[in-house]
Amino acid sequence: MRDQGAGSPVIEARGLELTFQTSDGPVHALKNVNLLIGKGEFVSFIGPSGCGKTTFLRAIAALEHPTAGVLTVNGMTPEEARKSRAYGYVFQAAGLYPWRTIAGNIRLPLEIMGFSRDEQERRVRDVLQLVDLEGFGKKYPWQLSGGMQQRASIARALAFDAEILLMDEPFGALDEIVRDRLNEELLKLWNRTGKTIGFVTHSIPEAVYLSTKIVVMSPRPGRITDVIDSPLPKERPLDIRDSREFIEIAHRVREGLRAGHSYDE
Repeated sequence: MRDQGAGSPVIEARGLELTFQTSDGPVHALKNVNLLIGKGEFVSFIGPSGCGKTTFLRAIAALEHPTAGVLTVNGMTPEEARKSRAYGYVFQAAGLYPWRTIAGNIRLPLEIMGFSRDEQERRVRDVLQLVDLEGFGKKYPWQLSGGMQQRASIARALAFDAEILLMDEPFGALDEIVRDRLNEELLKLWNRTGKTIGFVTHSIPEAVYLSTKIVVMSPRPGRITDVIDSPLPKERPLDIRDSREFIEIAHRVREGLRAGHSYDE
């Protein structure tokens, strides 16, 4: 992967716009999005349903194509970044193949990329340990809880050691207790790996707890109404959510979400 150097943005959007053409007419998903994401940042995107959060993440991953503006990943186009294996992507559902073991699911992208068998085994072993699933490699997805399946999905995205991890509301379908635990584990994983993470969520507490930067978006067409640099320390126990600083940041996020509704179409 290309060395970014200190201060160089890993992801940069300038005047980014994206319009879908449908049978009912154009749908303006993103409008005039400007954003810099630095190396090692944990950036959450929050906004109402349909505001373009996932669309922006998919544009970074070259799964959607902007209709105006500039978007670069490691100084490359998203298509070039995809070919250079710059990122891993975690979807809302774990998306594990039921006929493959957990280790087999994690190994799949490594097989496609042509890694040697020994290297595949080493990487599978390392990421299973990283997400606290050591000993579960021979299990099948249906034998694991929903939270464990999502951890396996994260392990699969980490297996080829991309420096960027894109996560599209990976814990949205889980109950609050499991979600809290996975939030803690994800924060520890980010601290250990130093990866740049882009994270889509509908949860204000989740966004504030996890992030070094929170991007608040308006209803469609998606615009950025606020970018909040978090003053919270890197090490964050769950009870930090009761602190004054946490509550103040959450309040600012809510204000940004309210402000988004005042934008004219």
